[in-house]
Amino acid sequence: MEVLEIVGYCLAVLVGISLGLIGSGGSILSVPILVYIMAVNPIFATAYSLFIVGTSALIGGIKKAVIKEVNFKTVFIFGIPSIIAVFLTRSYLVPNIPEVLFSIRTFVVTKPIAIMLLFAIVMIMSALKMIQVSGEKKEQTATIRYKYLKIVFQGLIIGLVAGTVGAGGGFLIIPALVLLVRMPMKIAIGTSLFIVALQSLIGFVGDLLQNDAMDWNLLILFTLCSVMGIFIGTYLSKKISGDKLKKGFGWFVLVMGIYIIVKELFLKEE
Repeated sequence: MEVLEIVGYCLAVLVGISLGLIGSGGSILSVPILVYIMAVNPIFATAYSLFIVGTSALIGGIKKAVIKEVNFKTVFIFGIPSIIAVFLTRSYLVPNIPEVLFSIRTFVVTKPIAIMLLFAIVMIMSALKMIQVSGEKKEQTATIRYKYLKIVFQGLIIGLVAGTVGAGGGFLIIPALVLLVRMPMKIAIGTSLFIVALQSLIGFVGDLLQNDAMDWNLLILFTLCSVMGIFIGTYLSKKISGDKLKKGFGWFVLVMGIYIIVKELFLKEE
């Protein structure tokens, strides 16, 4: 095993820690690690990310359910449309994106580059949201409200985005649950983990139907490291202020998003 691979598997633990701490951020970390450290093709990386994040989130969600921090009614109302959108996106939309989209002079925008750029844009938008919300939103105790049409529509949109970039969508789901459903943050995190798990794993099934050339050794080992991180993250969540953590993570994601854009546009190898 090469040094970079060992570094990649060590960083995989951070994927689980992020999910255990704030219920999101797993895909934001896993895709760049897979692409830039493990040298996985971006298309495969988005598929691997769905399996890694989905498995880790499922274990984290079960732990949250045990302590009654999951709202299963919302899991179904929000989760079903997002699951359908992710499955259809991974099964039909992503495989049919042309390998070369367009070119500007000598710069050719290929499918992998477009996926990474879209991923970076989603990262930056979610990072700004996390930085802004931190310090402004207090723990909500109001009665949960269900605006069904808005929740279903939001689920479809998040499923489309999550399926395209291979993200679980927790960084989009949690703000939606807090703002649309008025759900307390702790319940939103636990509920998000279950939604992320379901849509990610079903989205991965869509990939399996299109491609069976998966590196299962890498995938399983990376996932095991991430699952280890879930237990660490859950423990640390009791010790660290969620507000400070979310803001710090937001700044980290912002820097990573900018780095990906710079790398894909200006630092590509000839």
